[in-house]
Amino acid sequence: MTQKKGPPPPPMGDQLCYAIYSASMAIQRIYKPLLDKMGLTYPQYLVLNVLWREDEQTVSGIAEQLALESSTLTPLLKRLESAGLVCRTRNPHNERQVVVALTEQGRALRSDAGCLGDSLLEASGQSPAELAELNKRIRALRDAIYSGMEGWNLPV
Repeated sequence: MTQKKGPPPPPMGDQLCYAIYSASMAIQRIYKPLLDKMGLTYPQYLVLNVLWREDEQTVSGIAEQLALESSTLTPLLKRLESAGLVCRTRNPHNERQVVVALTEQGRALRSDAGCLGDSLLEASGQSPAELAELNKRIRALRDAIYSGMEGWNLPV
């Protein structure tokens, strides 16, 4: 069977997906030393960020906001619970749901996390307005892509 050959893919540097991926990796590298001081990984920081915005959420609600599967989130939540940052309890009105809530220790980390944005701002050499506009455009791209995908809701 002969496969039809199309044109080769464009060079990595010309691909939007790689630019976004590598920018994400660069941001995570800026955040890493700061997160290490807080005892967090980047995915753990994202979960806490969701809870800092609105505490006491279901596992499925957190997963939806982060565009993750609940099964991917569960081991991460167990580690956050072991670290004393969250607690997980069954919803008394629906035993199938697990509600995740911040502990006092988890709430206290919120003030420490403010330095992450400052570090990104400094490292980027861009103004807050420039980064806000870039964020807006990337979210619009993400939303356009998700809106055409069946079975996925738009992350927050």
